[in-house]
Amino acid sequence: QLQLVESGGGLVQAGGSLRLSCAASGSIITIYAMGWYRQAPGKQRELVAAITASGNTNYADSVKGRFTISRDNAKNMVYLQMNSLKPEDTAVYYCSAGRGGRTTTYWGQGTQVTVSS
Repeated sequence: QLQLVESGGGLVQAGGSLRLSCAASGSIITIYAMGWYRQAPGKQRELVAAITASGNTNYADSVKGRFTISRDNAKNMVYLQMNSLKPEDTAVYYCSAGRGGRTTTYWGQGTQVTVSS
């Protein structure tokens, strides 16, 4: 059973940067596709970025060019570098993992990101 724990959230001014980390345990992440999702108050959870086991990435249009997802299989870690943050990026950010083209089998508990204007 894969366990995921996010860290790195916080309060930042618009235009600032944050780096979220996701520590995995219970299994190696090499075989998993990994994702970052977010959920703002009153809104549905949405995919922010995903990275396949082979390292291919995809991003939501709203974060392209600003966010970068990466993975360090040796450390069993996944990261989300967020630059040029906007108030609309405010949300709880969740790390996720899955196989077979999915990234929604396992979830972390989430970390709050708040961007002030």
